Amino acid sequence: MSSAPIAPSRALAGLLEDVSFEMTGKDTDSLTGARACLPRGSRMNVTYLANEQQQQRLRAVRAARDAGFVPVPHISARQLESRAELEEYLAALREAGSCDEVFVVGGDPASPRGPYEDSLEVIRSGLLEQYGVRCVGIGGYPEGHPLISDASLWSALENKSEVIRERGLVGGVITQFGFDVDPVLSWVEAVRRRGIDLPIRVGVPGPAGVRRLLRYAARFGVGTSAGIAKKYGLSLTNLVGTAGPDRFLHTLARNYDAQRHGEIKLHFYTFGGLKATSDWVTEFRRKES
Repeated sequence: MSSAPIAPSRALAGLLEDVSFEMTGKDTDSLTGARACLPRGSRMNVTYLANEQQQQRLRAVRAARDAGFVPVPHISARQLESRAELEEYLAALREAGSCDEVFVVGGDPASPRGPYEDSLEVIRSGLLEQYGVRCVGIGGYPEGHPLISDASLWSALENKSEVIRERGLVGGVITQFGFDVDPVLSWVEAVRRRGIDLPIRVGVPGPAGVRRLLRYAARFGVGTSAGIAKKYGLSLTNLVGTAGPDRFLHTLARNYDAQRHGEIKLHFYTFGGLKATSDWVTEFRRKES
């Protein structure tokens, strides 16, 4: 669902440069279509889902690389059953030429399956740089996390940022997606006040069915009140339609202030629709150019 046209701005043009995307091991067939409309070198974050095997993730990494994209493999700390499993995956990524940059998350299991309680322990292990990792992405939660206190989230972000710097790595943050710009930019300001200057990629949901968007929002604790839904362009009474992030991006561009918010880029969560999202981004760029 699109908003009324808003005059293009330098901020919006800047946000639309160097956007990144999320894909799963099941999205490899969509890479051909994405390659037709996205710039070579676009980042493709390859998720680490519990229902996928390592070989499936590695195939996706290789396919993204072969399609001319920069794969950013995810590593899920609590899903790793041993240090050896982490080393095996990192070695395979290095062999595939895709171990320069990774994104490390705690992961879905409430209890770790192995030695890593959270993403910080993976970063502290020293294995990342041992296998050639130079850049480490970490998560950010502007609207909090349904299972983790705000105090713990801030402590974790500060600690990870510090350890990344101490280990001589390049860091970056990708936020959970949301439908409301206000908490996102308020959170970014709070990040900067705490002295964290890592570049931040704001998570944006790609175009999808309203029912699917609301389902993911409920799963990840993202606000979907009537007011938020209206601002974004979602209908809580008509769940058969689709919605795109037009309004969100225009509002973000209007309210973004580089002096207060530092470096911001965009990361698109595709929810299984990589081709649809890449097409949408291409058309949105065309309209706003």
